[in-house]
Amino acid sequence: MENKRLIIIDSNALLHRSFHALPPLMTKAGQETGAVYGYLLTLFKAINDLKPEYVVACFDTKMPTFRHEMYKDYKAQRPVTPSGIVSQIPVTKTVVEALQIPIFAKEGVEADDLIATICAKTPNLDIFIVSGDMDNTQLVNEKIKVYTLGKGIKDTVIYDTAKVRERFGVEPEQMVDFKALTGDASDNIPGVAGIGKKTAAEIIQKYGNIKNLYEELATDTAILKPKVKEALKQNKESALMSRDLAQMKSNVEIDFVIEDCKFGKFDAKKLAEVFNSLEFYSLVDRIPQLGYN
Repeated sequence: MENKRLIIIDSNALLHRSFHALPPLMTKAGQETGAVYGYLLTLFKAINDLKPEYVVACFDTKMPTFRHEMYKDYKAQRPVTPSGIVSQIPVTKTVVEALQIPIFAKEGVEADDLIATICAKTPNLDIFIVSGDMDNTQLVNEKIKVYTLGKGIKDTVIYDTAKVRERFGVEPEQMVDFKALTGDASDNIPGVAGIGKKTAAEIIQKYGNIKNLYEELATDTAILKPKVKEALKQNKESALMSRDLAQMKSNVEIDFVIEDCKFGKFDAKKLAEVFNSLEFYSLVDRIPQLGYN
C-alpha cells in the first residue's frame, strides 16, 4: 500500500521562477498576474501528476532572519524584488486560500526552514517539495523529493537521491557541506574562494563532510593539491559559517496539524469567482480536475 502524499509549495521561489519564465500578464484593471498564473500551472500539474492527499504553502516574509544576524551580507547582493512580483504575492495568497490550502509564513523565518520543519513533522508521508530552485535538495531522502521546473513552466523534474547525486556529485545530506565549499551566489553565501563545484564534490566524496576534512587538515595528513589545501586553510571560518547559513532548520515552532492540510475541501464556485476576477478563464475549466478527493 502506498503512503499518503504531501505537497509543500515553496511559494516565493516558485513565484520568482514563474515571473521570469512567462510573458507578463495583466488584468483589465491593471493587476499583474503572470507569476500567479505560472504558479498555478505548476501547482495544477503537480496535483495532477502526484494526486496528493495533503497540500500546504510556505511563504517568506520581509523580515531579516537569523542568517542576516550571522552574516550581515547574506543575500545583500540581490537586486530589489521587482514590483511585479511583490504585487502578486497577496494575489497568490488569495488564490491559495480559495483552494483551502493552509499558508505558513513566520517573521524572521525563511520558507525553507518552514519546509524543513513540516518535513520533520510528517515522517510517514511521501513528500514532494514544489519549488523553483535547488535549496531544498538537502532534504531529499527516500521519502522526500523536490519537484521543480525544467526549462519552462510545463517542463518539470523530480529530484530524488539518484538525481541529486547525478547533478551535484554528492549525496543529498552532503549538500550543506557542498555549499560550505562552493558558496551560493544567489544567497551571497561566500564558501571558499577558488573552490569550484567539481573540486568541492571530489573533496566531499573523499572526506564525507567538512568536519572530517578540517580534522585531516589540522593534522596535515589531507592529500590535496597545495593550492586547494591553502584555500581551505585560509577560509576555514568562511566554510564553517557558510555551512551554517546553508543548513535548513527543522525545529521552527509552528502550529501544524496535518489533517488541516487535506486537499480538496475548496468551494468550486468561490474558486471560479477568484479565477474569473483574475481573468484566468482557462483555469476555471480545470477546476473539476482538482476535486479528486
